[in-house]
Formats: sequence, structure tokens, C-alpha cells
Amino acid sequence: MARHVVIRTIERADRTVVDALGEAGTATVHEAIGRRGFAGVDLRPIQHDVRVGGSAITVSCHPGDNLMIHASVEVCEPGDILVVTNTAPSTHGMFGELLATSLMARGVLGLVIDAGVRDTAELRAMGFPVWSRHVSCEGTVKASPGSVNVPVVLGGAIVHPGDVVCADDDGVVVVPRAEAKRALEQSRSRIDKEAASRARLQAGELGLDMYGMRDKLAELGVEVLD
Repeated sequence: MARHVVIRTIERADRTVVDALGEAGTATVHEAIGRRGFAGVDLRPIQHDVRVGGSAITVSCHPGDNLMIHASVEVCEPGDILVVTNTAPSTHGMFGELLATSLMARGVLGLVIDAGVRDTAELRAMGFPVWSRHVSCEGTVKASPGSVNVPVVLGGAIVHPGDVVCADDDGVVVVPRAEAKRALEQSRSRIDKEAASRARLQAGELGLDMYGMRDKLAELGVEVLD
């Protein structure tokens, strides 16, 4: 029989580092850490103009059963993001307004789930951000064991408890907890570099010249004709 656990205590990255990574945005963080950590195009926000970073509380559920989401609430702390995965594909609406109310009371910043979510209008109204694979009114049961705070696979990323989860309109990116500080340094360096590039572009310089791409076009045999 498989072993199922709820691990109550995890290590988290420094909160100021986590917050700053969230503010940097997923595109910047993804590029800064070597184009790693993207959880895939199937995880979409149910809201717009939200950018957040938090420490992962991971949940492994049986499809169509949200018992372990309820079990995870008591281990959450302010600044966390709940990451819910399933042992097989699920389109059920595993999360809604009442669970969000409970998580918000504990300071949880949002949810990332590889199944469905419902009560989306209410979730937007209460300001609880969600990134999900599906939107579905289909309900769930509470009858199957799973685990909380174990490594899980979320789309194209492996998530360990305490890893940094960055999420915004562009998707979800996971940064290993041990790399968080370095990831922030790299992200800030990229932001500074892009600011300088933006100023040159605003002044009228072409990306072709700024990035030295004219030689690349010639090398590839692209002819420029008048």
C-alpha cells in the first residue's frame, strides 16, 4: 500500500526574496534562471493583472477528490501559494470560494492547480488569484488519501515544498528554494539590462543594429531588397 503523509513543517526562502521574485514577473525570472521552471501553457489565470510570488505548499490528490486540499490548509502560512496536483488527469472543479476563504484567513497568496476550479466570479471578487488547467462546475468527493508537502510534478516543472512559485498573466514559473537568492540577483540584472535596451529603442535605434542581427541575416542568406 502506498504511503500517504502530511508534512507539517517545511523550509521556505526568505520572504523578501520571494516577494521580489514575484514582482519581477515570470518572463524575467524564467529567462534569468536559464529558461527553466515554466510549468506549461495549460495553466491559465482566471484573473488579469495579478503578479505574485510565494512559497509552495504542495498537494498530491486523487482525481476528483479534494480531501487533501482540506488537509493542507492547516499547514499553510502567510506568503504561501498552494500547488495542487493529481495522480491522473482531472477536470473536476476541485477548488472554490469556501476553500479560498479558508486559505485567505491563513494569509495564502493564491492557488496553482492542474485540475479545475469553480466559483471563478466569486474568487475574482474576493481577490484570491488562481491559475488552473480547467474551469469546471463539476464537484468532487472527499474520500481518497493523498499527500501534503511532498515533491510533485506540475506540468513541465518539479515542485518541492518551499520552492518559490511565481505567477502572473504569462503563466507559472518554479524556482528551486536553494536558488532563490541567486535567481533574484539574475532577475534584477536582466531588468537593468532591459531598461537600458528600452531607452535605446525609445530613442529610435533598431533591434537589428542593437543586437547585431544584420550579420546573422546575411549569414543565413536573407537578402534585403529595395
